[in-house]
Amino acid sequence: METTTTTIRARALALVRASGGPRYAVALAVDALGTGLLRPFLLLYGVTVLGLSAPATGAAMTGGIVAGLACMPAVGRWLDRGARSTVVAAAMLVRVLGVAVLLATPAGCVWPFAAAALFLGIGNQAWPAAHAALVATVTHGRDRDAALAAGRALRNAALGVGALLATACLAGGTTALRALAAVTGLAYLTAAALAGSVRLRARPAAGPAAGGDDGRPPRMGALLAANVVYVFCLNVPEVALPLVLVTQLHASPVWSAAVFVANTVLVVTLQVPVTVLMSRFPRRTTLALAGGLLAASYLGFLAATSPGPGRGAPAVAAVSVVCTLGEIVYAGSATALVTALAPARVLGRAVARFELSSGFGLAVSPAVITTLAPYGPAALWGTLAATTLVSAAAVAPRPSDAADPPAATPEVP
Repeated sequence: METTTTTIRARALALVRASGGPRYAVALAVDALGTGLLRPFLLLYGVTVLGLSAPATGAAMTGGIVAGLACMPAVGRWLDRGARSTVVAAAMLVRVLGVAVLLATPAGCVWPFAAAALFLGIGNQAWPAAHAALVATVTHGRDRDAALAAGRALRNAALGVGALLATACLAGGTTALRALAAVTGLAYLTAAALAGSVRLRARPAAGPAAGGDDGRPPRMGALLAANVVYVFCLNVPEVALPLVLVTQLHASPVWSAAVFVANTVLVVTLQVPVTVLMSRFPRRTTLALAGGLLAASYLGFLAATSPGPGRGAPAVAAVSVVCTLGEIVYAGSATALVTALAPARVLGRAVARFELSSGFGLAVSPAVITTLAPYGPAALWGTLAATTLVSAAAVAPRPSDAADPPAATPEVP
């Protein structure tokens, strides 16, 4: 028993080191806690605290997301010059600025709120690419895959805790929302200080990059296009299922909350073990399998929401477990595949392109889902299943696929 405990502890410590070290792990948790406090309620802040209209608030938030996506090429170039922890800390600091502008915004003024949403959007979009580049620098191979999975699990857990705390505070009205924003700013500031103290840089490999003069890894275009479709799965528990459960099945909103909570718990508990389990297969095979699982779940939702006996909210909740498993397999393989394909010299631009495709998919998926849903279950779930299967075929392994190139060499002063 003591040997088993020692082994588990040793593996956990190795995973923490592979993820950037204890200080960096704490930075991730604090940053995610702050994001969970504010991000789900930013719309409410604009409407209730500042007295803005819902359309104006939504437009400002969308503008922030778009601006964040537009900054990704610059983030990629910064990473390719060797910056790692500096970019992570900068992504956190720019959100501190966003919170400060938010707190200083007078009631009824939309433009300062738009500026706050801009800074928050830039930080939210830049962080995933910077984090992936940092983890890819301090470790490699399957250890890197596990470290990326551990970071996602930790972040989801902290996001959930932050959202729960914020929900509990909503009864306090506008005063509570302002307090939540202030605490979020302090959390971002603390996380930035912790991440910056890691002081990690990389010495990217010299010479021409495989895959072309522009640094595009082989077949990256197909992977990025497929990722836009894959990432829809992240908005299924938050957008598609609540919409279907409440408006089409006329189920209690409790079912939507239960599905969301179950999704979060499964991701937190299964992300690392499933990623390690799937490490025996090539990453492309794993990513294609994720597409198959997601497509199967979409067809399951189609069956559960079509008219007939035995259909309804319980069936949707059961199928959502399959969708979450597909999400877990996708999240554990997609970023890892990008970091494996990318030559060290262009790692930053590769992960930036990948996050750009993810951000685009997340931005358009609510509009696509809400446009298809009124046409019936076949239009929504059939379309999602078909496009996901096509995407899975696009990322499936080919005989010409190259092996993982060597990772960049970390430089720690």
